[in-house]
Amino acid sequence: MVDMIGQNWLLLRGLSREAAHWGDFVGLLQARFPLAQISTLDLPGTGQRYLETSPCTVAEITESVRRQTLEKGLLNHPLTLVGLSLGGMVAWEWMLRYPQDIAGAVLINTSQANLSPFYQRLRWQSYPNFFKLMLRPSRFERELLILQWVVNRREEDEELASSWEAIQAQRPVSLCNTIRQLTAAARYRPREQRPAVPVLLLNSRGDRLVAPACSEAIHKKWQLALDTHPWAGHDLPLDDGEWVTYRLSTWLERLKHESEII
Repeated sequence: MVDMIGQNWLLLRGLSREAAHWGDFVGLLQARFPLAQISTLDLPGTGQRYLETSPCTVAEITESVRRQTLEKGLLNHPLTLVGLSLGGMVAWEWMLRYPQDIAGAVLINTSQANLSPFYQRLRWQSYPNFFKLMLRPSRFERELLILQWVVNRREEDEELASSWEAIQAQRPVSLCNTIRQLTAAARYRPREQRPAVPVLLLNSRGDRLVAPACSEAIHKKWQLALDTHPWAGHDLPLDDGEWVTYRLSTWLERLKHESEII
């Protein structure tokens, strides 16, 4: 199945974020892989599915996303998943439940409760930000605070915050769904099983939301490939999408080379 990796990409976002939050990354990925099919889907409770109630477990979220994938005809060829944070947990669960669906996966700044303590999976330094978010009456101020929390580049703050404000105005994620997604992520303890397909882990040295050690723990447990960005924040594709697509390209080249040797 190695020859199918990178032909049919599916991108999954994280906590209370939707497909539109990928921003320019989808275009960068398409430019890097011009012949590939690239799709995005929203987790239940976000984006086009914002009126739905989010399940409280990663397993149920995974089943919901897979049903949507089947409905849209995206499983005609094995998927290469790109999952950010909670999206990475969904990708992992999907690989374990339905290995025949997946050719490979890239997990960005994700974590698992059985491998990392809670104060690394949600860094204790970030706790005050939750209270600040709840106290902000302005949608723009809330989105700006989130942006400053997960992105380390500062030159586009106002523009991006306005864009995110517009997304939230059109498809608002309820506080209830945010809490339900947070609960699902906090409780996620996958079974002791290594995915049957190639996995690339990407993490950010400057992540102020999830400690880089969480990806390192997954890497050490299952001996998976890991690349670390030296300065980016939690939203690595937004901070440095070119770096991400380059890493994906070199990963696929390495896998192809290894398969030829075998």
